[in-house]
Amino acid sequence: MPRRFITAEDIRRAGSGELVVEPETVVTPQALEAAQASGVVLKGVNGAAYEQPSPDRGPDAVRAQHSLPLMPEPEGDEGGGTGVMVVVVGRNRTGVLAEITAVIAENGGNVRDVSQRSVEDYFHLVLTVGLEHAGQFKALKETLDCLGGDQDFVARVMHERVFRYMHRV
Repeated sequence: MPRRFITAEDIRRAGSGELVVEPETVVTPQALEAAQASGVVLKGVNGAAYEQPSPDRGPDAVRAQHSLPLMPEPEGDEGGGTGVMVVVVGRNRTGVLAEITAVIAENGGNVRDVSQRSVEDYFHLVLTVGLEHAGQFKALKETLDCLGGDQDFVARVMHERVFRYMHRV
């Protein structure tokens, strides 16, 4: 049975009072905020307070946990650092690589690996970056995501673990 979702619009239509939520129904974060703001109380079918169902990790979730031992669950913002993937695509010009690596260095990153390809006037750059502390990720991501905004390139940053999961075969 597919999961159902309750959105903020559903909460607005409910008005006020109580809304009974069936098991396995997901209430979006925006709907939770709307319910709190409008005084709508979310209840389960048994009359107890609503509890979010556990996330559905897909049909291969259990197998993936055992077959991907090199990708442990993150341990939080403290500790042994983190790997980050930086992907940059755009029009090539003098100083682009220096601009990007300078931002990485300013945010405490260490470039571990570089892959760059140029086709005519365009480039594709993938950097594997190590951060000493996982807490540095947010600042690096915000800075690099905004870096190419008005320029002629786009930079995207993601946790190395997410990148590996996305590209597993």
